[in-house]
Amino acid sequence: MKGKTGEKKIAFYIGSLRKGGAERVFVNLADYFQKEGYRVVMVTQYRFEEEYDLPAGIGRILSDIGEEEVTKSRIRNFLRRLNKLHAIWKAEKPNLVLSCIGKNNFMAVVSTMGTGTKAVVSVVGEAAEEYPTKRMRFLANHLFPRAAGVILQTERSRAFFRKRVGAKAVVLPNSLNPAFIRPRFEGEREKEIVSVGRMDANKNHEMQLRAFAALPPAFSEYGLTIYGDGELRSSIEALAEKLGVGERVRLPGVVPDIADRIGRASLFLLTSYSEGVSNALIEALALGLPVIATDVPSGGTEELMTDGGNGLIIPAGDQEALEKAMEKMLGDPVYADRLGREAAKIQEKLAPERVNGLWKAYFEGIIK
Repeated sequence: MKGKTGEKKIAFYIGSLRKGGAERVFVNLADYFQKEGYRVVMVTQYRFEEEYDLPAGIGRILSDIGEEEVTKSRIRNFLRRLNKLHAIWKAEKPNLVLSCIGKNNFMAVVSTMGTGTKAVVSVVGEAAEEYPTKRMRFLANHLFPRAAGVILQTERSRAFFRKRVGAKAVVLPNSLNPAFIRPRFEGEREKEIVSVGRMDANKNHEMQLRAFAALPPAFSEYGLTIYGDGELRSSIEALAEKLGVGERVRLPGVVPDIADRIGRASLFLLTSYSEGVSNALIEALALGLPVIATDVPSGGTEELMTDGGNGLIIPAGDQEALEKAMEKMLGDPVYADRLGREAAKIQEKLAPERVNGLWKAYFEGIIK
């Protein structure tokens, strides 16, 4: 089939399609490029249960070596994985490979050498967490300049890498999930504070609970609902009981209709210590919710919000600041509504047709 772009082919390379922010972005981009006439293939090292489904017509290749190929030598296993990836690019002949997350970016750059395929690496999370060691930073700073393109999510991320990488990189946002493009709810909001995210230490739901429990009696009618699941679920439940707010805290788990669930809430909280650019935060802003979010090191929150303009930004880990911000929002619905109205304008900025067009223009500039 000859598409609009003349049989150009893109490969997406990622660890798996397990449900998460980066994985969803890759699936959405793959769907977009296929609809634009590209041939698309998804290459993952692993396959798990509970993954995102690929749109019809997009093939999938597993790049991990088989059990019979695994040896006791880590170096030999690495070389076999590298050779298998190299063989995949030689066989599939994509014009461009987009990779993301940590070591995958190294593998993409090295494995495409000598294949005629151009590698584009992307840093989707907090750069210091993706490349935490001196060795990994050394590899990033020496391999990324050899890639055909480097994509960052925030301007602040440039400073993490050496100038050669920063000068080469572009900042491209993630597009908004179409399910969150809708008119903002107008009316009396439910007395509910909401949060969405995996229940792990980084999301710092403990601070949410402690700040919620510390709210003055005037806000005793409010509940706190945390959507998501994870290894800290039981400890979050136990802490809610210990703080005396167990009956007002709800943990529904992972739900498919999150936009419908949170759209009428009075307040949305993001209390992470670190993030790239949080998809959950993008979606809450798009719904026009009053939002309080932590200033993460990557600059992801500042890419989306202006403190006092379309939400409130607080220092990460600062419970006192969170308590004050929650009281300000809940105690002044008119103020909260004004911030929510400004927040909803992000729908235009991150509309899929606009953002996907930016990615397409960047890729076509590399492929030409």
